[in-house]
Amino acid sequence: MEELRKHLSKVNVICASGASSPPVYKDECVYSYDNPETPTGLYVCLHSFLGFGEAHVREYASKTGNAVFLHIKREKTLKKDESAEQEKKEAAAEAPPESKITRLAIGVDGGYNETDLAKKYEIKDTYSIVVAPELDKKLPYPDPELPIRVSQAIEGILAADSAISKLEKSTLMGTWDGEVRQASKYAENLEQLNNGKRIPPSGWQCEKCDLTSNLWLNLTDGSILCGRKFFDGSGGNDHAVEHYRVTNYPLAVKLGTITADGKSDVFSYPEDDMVIDPHLEKHLSHFGINMAAMKKSEKSMVELELEINQRIGEWSALTESDSELQPMAGPGYTGMRNLGNSCYINSVMQVLFVIPDFQERFVGTGAERYFSEFPSDPANDFNIQMAKLGNGLQSGKYSSIVENTLDTDNLSGISPAMFKNIVGKNHPEFSTKQQQDANDFYLHLLTMLDRNSRNQSNPADALKFLLEDRVECLASRKVKYKKREEYSFRLPIPLEKATNLDEVREYQERDQAARESGQRLVDRDIVRHKVPLRACLERFFGTELIEQFYSTAINGKTNAEKTTRMATMPDFLMIHLGKFTLGDDWVPKKLDVSVDMPDDLDLSAWKSTGGGLKPGEEPLPEPAAEQPKFTFDDAVMSELLNMGFPHEACKRACFHTKNSGLEAASNWLMEHIADEDISDPFEVPNNSIGDCASEQFVANPESLAMLMSMGFDERQAVAALKATDGNVERATDWIFSHADSIPMDETPAVATPATSAPSTSAAANYRDGTGKYKLVAFISHMGTSAQVGHYVCHIRKNGEWVIYNDTKVAKSQNPPKDLGYLYLYMRDE
Repeated sequence: MEELRKHLSKVNVICASGASSPPVYKDECVYSYDNPETPTGLYVCLHSFLGFGEAHVREYASKTGNAVFLHIKREKTLKKDESAEQEKKEAAAEAPPESKITRLAIGVDGGYNETDLAKKYEIKDTYSIVVAPELDKKLPYPDPELPIRVSQAIEGILAADSAISKLEKSTLMGTWDGEVRQASKYAENLEQLNNGKRIPPSGWQCEKCDLTSNLWLNLTDGSILCGRKFFDGSGGNDHAVEHYRVTNYPLAVKLGTITADGKSDVFSYPEDDMVIDPHLEKHLSHFGINMAAMKKSEKSMVELELEINQRIGEWSALTESDSELQPMAGPGYTGMRNLGNSCYINSVMQVLFVIPDFQERFVGTGAERYFSEFPSDPANDFNIQMAKLGNGLQSGKYSSIVENTLDTDNLSGISPAMFKNIVGKNHPEFSTKQQQDANDFYLHLLTMLDRNSRNQSNPADALKFLLEDRVECLASRKVKYKKREEYSFRLPIPLEKATNLDEVREYQERDQAARESGQRLVDRDIVRHKVPLRACLERFFGTELIEQFYSTAINGKTNAEKTTRMATMPDFLMIHLGKFTLGDDWVPKKLDVSVDMPDDLDLSAWKSTGGGLKPGEEPLPEPAAEQPKFTFDDAVMSELLNMGFPHEACKRACFHTKNSGLEAASNWLMEHIADEDISDPFEVPNNSIGDCASEQFVANPESLAMLMSMGFDERQAVAALKATDGNVERATDWIFSHADSIPMDETPAVATPATSAPSTSAAANYRDGTGKYKLVAFISHMGTSAQVGHYVCHIRKNGEWVIYNDTKVAKSQNPPKDLGYLYLYMRDE
């Protein structure tokens, strides 16, 4: 007690008012995944309210002088009373073998991640006070002999919401429900034409074809038109969306889903989402529809999505649900809990920590280097949370199997809540609990790594490589070579190169006939396009025609040919199969395709010979000092606008693809539509073709130093200042949104006083070696779009494949290597 009194001045009490209350980490250590249930319990500092496992508490106290802790030890035991056992048996007897999925959701009743019967536990928490470093000397709480300040501090901690709980109440964690919709901003003042239309209660048909199902009533003019065609051929003929492109009438309701309670399918074309129309009853009555008398007669869009997700047959194949999986535990076999559509994070992080560079920086001694700094806010320190995650996955401390089963109640694992918070903070997509694209998150994480790797090794260097583009002007036959930095190797999938086109065509005919008769084929009958990987590689490395190419050799537009080669071969190559694409009708879709990905891959044939111009080649002239102003291709702009893309986004697409055509612009938009500034006003940098007009730009050394202190390299900083007329704040945003368009071969022009920082861009390090690789991991997606479904990953360890499905880690029996989305190959020296 005497030792405790010596430290009273360092004990803080949380204000009862709750105003600006600090976060209280009373359910998990900020440096590890220790918690009150671990054998050594959790120690909560009475000064900073940070939580610590036993491995870190003494050193923290020694470095900070904060020595007083509340020790929390929790015992959780399954109730043994007869009533609970009886209820459990009855529920088990009544439960079907496999519950039907009825909601497009995760973590809610009827969703994909349905939980088994909840087990009832007896929970007992024991509290005591310790003064570090003497952790064995515990003072019980409550105790009237304790100083009142200590008692008040503990009362505040116990009464406060835990930091994790606060995250759960935000949009970060918890369940996800794909059926939750927002009110449309177009509903309040929706224009409705007085054209005399009256809609009958049944017998509807599309006004432009003979379809009688999947019909949508436009709430402005009363048109009844069929919906979009789904990727598998079902659905409609796109007449409703075509009508919107012509009229811009924003809202439509799906006929057959209108019910008296207003739970109808309403789609907003400009918002590109299912929405709520608060005034639906009034809008329907305008066309003579009595909503109170309507009954549901057709499947909702959610029901159709669920049906397609299960029909395409990916789910059982990718999760290996038909196999007898043997659970695995130990170092490197630790699962990650799904926080509500966080499976894309789980899969990407499991795969990245296969790479030795990530382990060297963030695991073991590398992690301790960050931990030993003990910053004031470790929960919001990127490097610490990366190290916490890496240690958690690789140590094996949090990996165990209570029984030889994959029942989630018998599995341990780690909850990446703090990690998800910091990597998603302020990001429009990754801060939400909606499903996201795994490749987008992979690139986002590498961007964050780059920002947090100043003056230290960057693990992403193992994945970084250069592509070399060769562009030949067909009018002058002069050429230009340019290199660009990449971290993800996106391959197109040419379906026309499938080896089983006849079988696919026959299957599609049988499937169409079955649907017309009200039936559907079973999963095992599915026939997918089988596309060889070589066909994908030949398409990527083949010659591409660029139309409307501005040639400096003729000072005008002409056609050009572009070929691409690998300038460097990274230690690890991430191949991204282009499964999410645009259909012929410009509707986003996912290709249900099988690509035979080999265990051994040789890219040597596509390695650049280097050295720039080859004998007999003449270079394209550098742009003249005065260049014509960049003008947007009116035809491409018009087509993009008709497809529903925002005007400023269309301008960006035309500029970044150099007016090279509709396909290139639309593909660029598909890859960048989630950018924060995609709809912001766009101005052509320096309003010229090329960067000639701005090459005389000289960066202010103070502005340059400020940007570089944030972790950006000199090349990025100079390019950003040049594009934003030297505005540091705008330059920061510009770098984040233009990381993929900063030229690699640009030589920074910098003012030359003694304070100028030395250039590092010229010495950029790209690892290189042979073009032979071995497959070490792949990430798979199941579902019809990037916004729904589920991700799992498979990793090869010790010569055998292991499946990581959130907390479930097991020896793989049938790794579906042909159905993956992202593939990690390791260079085979």
